[in-house]
Amino acid sequence: MSRPETHPTTRRAPHGPAHDAVAARLSTLDRFLPVWILAAMATGLALGRLVPGLSDVLSAVQVDGVSLPIAVGLLVMMYPVLAKVRYDRLGTVTGDRRLLVSSIVLNWLVGPALMFALAWLLLPDLPEYRTGLIIVGLARCIAMVIIWNDLACGDREAAAVLVALNSLFQVVAFAVLGWFYLSVLPGWLGLDRSSLDVSPWHIAGSVLVFLGVPLLAGYLSRRLGERSVGRDRYERSFLPRIGPWALYGLLFTIVILFALQGEQLTGHPLDVARIALPLLAYFALMWGGGYLLGRGLGLGYERTTTLAFTAAGNNFELAIAVAIATFGVASGQALAGVVGPLIEVPVLVGLVYVSLALRSRFPDRPVEQVGQPTTEQTGQRPTPQPTGHQGDHHDQENSRA
Repeated sequence: MSRPETHPTTRRAPHGPAHDAVAARLSTLDRFLPVWILAAMATGLALGRLVPGLSDVLSAVQVDGVSLPIAVGLLVMMYPVLAKVRYDRLGTVTGDRRLLVSSIVLNWLVGPALMFALAWLLLPDLPEYRTGLIIVGLARCIAMVIIWNDLACGDREAAAVLVALNSLFQVVAFAVLGWFYLSVLPGWLGLDRSSLDVSPWHIAGSVLVFLGVPLLAGYLSRRLGERSVGRDRYERSFLPRIGPWALYGLLFTIVILFALQGEQLTGHPLDVARIALPLLAYFALMWGGGYLLGRGLGLGYERTTTLAFTAAGNNFELAIAVAIATFGVASGQALAGVVGPLIEVPVLVGLVYVSLALRSRFPDRPVEQVGQPTTEQTGQRPTPQPTGHQGDHHDQENSRA
C-alpha cells in the first residue's frame, strides 16, 4: 500500500494519530491474524471429521515420518522469516552467554521436568496420555516458534541461533531424556514405568529437513541477494514479496495438521479436555518463566521475547511421529501429541499479544520509528496488535547504538 514520503522521527509511546494511521495500513491478514488461525483450525477439524479417508490420503506420502503436505507447509512457513535474518549479526547472539545458557536450562532441564510433574499431577489415572505428554515435553520447537517470535517482534537472529541450538540438543538428548523420564525417574519415585524406542538418526533427519533446508535457503537468499542488489534493495524489494508466505504457510499447515487428526480430536472431547489442562499450565509457566528470567537478566525486550517463546514452544510433529511409531496411531500417547497443537496455537497467539502489551515495561525499550516505510515496502513483520506497529527492531537497536 502506498503512502506519502516522510522522514523518520522517534517517539516513546505507541499512541496517537500517527500510531492509529499505521494500524490502518496493516493488511487484512495481519489485522485479523487470530481470526484466520481459529478459522484454519476449525476448517481442518471439519475436513477431518466430514471427509472420509482424508487422513489416509494426506498421510500417503511422508517426509521423514511427517505428512508431505505438512512438510511443505512448514518449509514455506519458515523460509521467509529465515530469509529476513541478518546472518552477519549472529555473532552478537552467540557471544551472549546469558541468553544461550538460559535457553539451554529452560528447554532441556526445566521444560521436560515441568511436563513430567504436570503429567503425573493432573493425569495420574491416565497412563497413556501421561506418557504422551512427557514425550511432548521432550520435543523442543524448531519450526512454529520462529513465526511466534517474529510476530511478537523478538530478535530474529537470536531465534535462529536458539532454534539451531535446540536442534543439536534434540538429536543428542531426546532419546536419553525419554529413557530417563519414562523409565529411570519413575523407578526412583516408585511410579509406573514405560519405554521409548526412538532412533537419534530419525531425529537428525527431521532436523535436517525441517530446519536445515529452510535455513540454508534463507541464508543463500540473503547472501546472494545482498551481493547482487545490495541490502537496502533486498530488504525493500525482495522481502516484501515473500513475507506474506510465512503466514500462508502457517495457515496451510494448521489446516492440514487438524484435518489429519480431526476425527481423533472431535471423537474424544472429554479426553481432550483432560489433556488440555496440563498443556495450558505448561505453556503459561514456561513462557512466563522465560519472560521473567529474561527480564531479570536484563536481556531487553527482543531477546526476552525470543527466550520466552523458544522455551514455551514444542515440536509436536516430532512428538506425534515418535508416539505413533512406538505406541501406534490409535494409542492414547498419539492422541496426547495431537491435542498439543490444538492448545499451543491459540495460546501462543494470545501470548504474542501479551508480549506486545508488556513491551512498554522494559526500561531499555527501543524508540519507535514513526514515518518508516510500510510492511509491504520493507518486508518486515508488523506487530499483529490491532492498534499499532512497532517497526523493525533491528533498525531500532541500531538507533540506540
